[in-house]
Amino acid sequence: MADFDLVLIGHAAKDIIVVGDRRDRVAGGGVYYGSIALAHLGFRVAVVTKLRRDDFWIVHEMEQEGVTVFAHPAPETSGIENVYLTPDMERRMTRPLGFAGPFFRDEIPDLDARLWVVTPLMAGEVDLPMLRWLAGKGKLALDAQGFVRVRRGDELRFEDWPEKAEGLPLVDFLKVDAAEAEVLTGTSDIRKAARGLAEMGAGEVVLTHNEGLLVYSGGKTYEAAFHFSSLEGRTGRGDTCFSVYLGWRLDHPLEEAAKVAAEVTSMKVAVPGPWRGMLK
Repeated sequence: MADFDLVLIGHAAKDIIVVGDRRDRVAGGGVYYGSIALAHLGFRVAVVTKLRRDDFWIVHEMEQEGVTVFAHPAPETSGIENVYLTPDMERRMTRPLGFAGPFFRDEIPDLDARLWVVTPLMAGEVDLPMLRWLAGKGKLALDAQGFVRVRRGDELRFEDWPEKAEGLPLVDFLKVDAAEAEVLTGTSDIRKAARGLAEMGAGEVVLTHNEGLLVYSGGKTYEAAFHFSSLEGRTGRGDTCFSVYLGWRLDHPLEEAAKVAAEVTSMKVAVPGPWRGMLK
């Protein structure tokens, strides 16, 4: 048996969320939202991350939820300020608050995992040689935000991934949102974009948007809708959706994984912070 079902690699974050006049400082990052949701679904999950020692309270929070964490001290803790501009919380401005630095091979523990998940906050955490090395260890999932969301001074900008022709064929499961898909493919049509990413070499493509998720695999498109009662927990939506999809996909058909991911994500978006619930 593998040591873990999934190992998530990425920066844990200390974010600022601004909605109207409300300004909250919260823990964040794909490893944070994703690992806690997976742990509550019963998966054996580990996280590899980097952050300031002063912020190891984020590590302890994940550990208290049953996540095994391999944390490395860094000069800074990564973070993003998200300023939501519209009531539906689909438009936001983002700026970087810190960057914990790139991951190196000697920081990745010698583990056996059913799936390695690269879920960075922004470009620079994981490079192409690291992706190649991880792909050699087993099946690989990747969140594209960590390659198209680029720090430029005091801004985070969406830019195409220059190495996508080499990187995408390494990926068994690729996650994008609608904006990231457009940056990578040049089209705002989410179905064409998902197909285009598969044609570039990615395996299953999971595309999240404001109404649900779309999965493209084997020349076919599958969809599952979100059903929100509230948008209070909008931040972390994509991280939760992708992680739950991956966990369920380990032992279940694609359509079932998409349905469960949509169900959990719908519950998560109603409440700020990671999903800590139960399936209905």
